[in-house]
Amino acid sequence: MGPPRYDCMFVSMDPTAKGMCCLDIGRAQLFFKFKFCGVTYPCALIQWFSWIGDNPDDDTGMWMVKPEVDDSGSPIWFIVHLDSIMHATHLIGVYGDRRLPSTLTFDHSLDAFRSYYVNKYIDHHAFEIAY
Repeated sequence: MGPPRYDCMFVSMDPTAKGMCCLDIGRAQLFFKFKFCGVTYPCALIQWFSWIGDNPDDDTGMWMVKPEVDDSGSPIWFIVHLDSIMHATHLIGVYGDRRLPSTLTFDHSLDAFRSYYVNKYIDHHAFEIAY
């Protein structure tokens, strides 16, 4: 089965806006559904990332995000309906000038960095959605 993946995704918060103006980045922690008054609601528990700056990075052309935390440093969590999830996204850690430890594995990479690039080169759909 392997370690958990906690995939990242584009979440549409304003369907009337275009491009990155309408999207947030979330990291799925849990998928679940509940029933209320006979209606089933499929949802996801999301850890939010917040945007760094108002434009893509000058050197890479990619937007940058960082984990969103509250005043105590705890992650910001939110429940979203699955209809608000647009597409998977890929985050690349901003490495800096130090070597990565050989013990770093993919399942810990989204906890290992202070900021991330939103990889617009991962596939055609991600490029079209975000840029």
